[in-house]
Amino acid sequence: MENSRRQSLLPSFLYSPTSSFSSLTPKTLAVPETTNVLPPANNNLLIPAPTEPGKIEMYSPQFYAACTFGGILSCGLTHMAVTPLDLVKCNMQIDPAKYKSISSGFGILLKEQGPRGFFRGWVPTLLGYSAQGACKFGFYEFFKKYYSDLAGAENAAKYKTLIYLAGSASAEVIADIALCPFEAVKVRVQTQPGFARGLSDGLPKFVRSEGPMGLYKGLVPLWGRQIPYTMMKFASFETIVEMIYKHAVPKPKNECSKSMQLGISFAGGYIAGVFCAIVSHPADNLVSFLNNAKGATVGDAVKKMGVLGLFTRGLPLRIVMIGTLTGAQWGIYDAFKVFVGLPTTGGVAPAVPADSEVAKV
Repeated sequence: MENSRRQSLLPSFLYSPTSSFSSLTPKTLAVPETTNVLPPANNNLLIPAPTEPGKIEMYSPQFYAACTFGGILSCGLTHMAVTPLDLVKCNMQIDPAKYKSISSGFGILLKEQGPRGFFRGWVPTLLGYSAQGACKFGFYEFFKKYYSDLAGAENAAKYKTLIYLAGSASAEVIADIALCPFEAVKVRVQTQPGFARGLSDGLPKFVRSEGPMGLYKGLVPLWGRQIPYTMMKFASFETIVEMIYKHAVPKPKNECSKSMQLGISFAGGYIAGVFCAIVSHPADNLVSFLNNAKGATVGDAVKKMGVLGLFTRGLPLRIVMIGTLTGAQWGIYDAFKVFVGLPTTGGVAPAVPADSEVAKV
């Protein structure tokens, strides 16, 4: 009786419709008249907590909602936390003569703008990457299941890496449409001191200067940066984690503790992040250049930076930043999944045939 009265403040969309407060009414539980029961006025604030792990059914609307919310936490919080690194990186890409190295970059920013300057642009960073993370993780889980069903059980297992690549690319196309306006304002705020204090004044000023479509001027380069990055992020992570469980861990994943599984998620994410930084770096330089200079083109960027500069300028710092960022993102994302009763990502060969009985396992 005590367990059945446990309450949770988690959003109701994270649980199946069968978990409703109506199941806890005195009539259903035959609660004695002397028992204290929450007043009806509070019924809409609380929902029953799941009494066992795995309460959320795999591939249900609640599953995708949980993955979407986990993506918001994963990407929004981590990108905001590394705003100082991102600020130095963007300025190294735009003005390498002034910002010659990581250490000198931090020194110049501290001298010119003070400690508060290190977090300039944190609002568009938080909002933009939260929106991107919601679409990136939520749609990845959707497209991975969708393409697996199209391929069939045998082909899904045989060509699982192609499914990871196709699912992540499809998700990132949508995610970048959500991110692009925020990224444009962020880069302008971070690389042009005095342009604006943040999103509230930077967005209308940007639109007056470039027009509404100017916010999407960097969309194609952003796709060029983020789609290869995300394909590498998800496909390499899934492969690395599966290899860790197969070759480095002496017992099956389901026998590992949750803390060990989350540690593997972080390690796999960090390694994947190094690869991500390398393959997406040229496009990252293009995005920074185009969003900083009014009317600039890709040809202008190549002419000014050179092909070698596109691949190398700011790369060491980005490897450190993206490795840490990607590891933390996978750690947070899987930690949230564990928190709501879902398994961590990766580690076993996919078994997602079209028939619903197996999909619910």
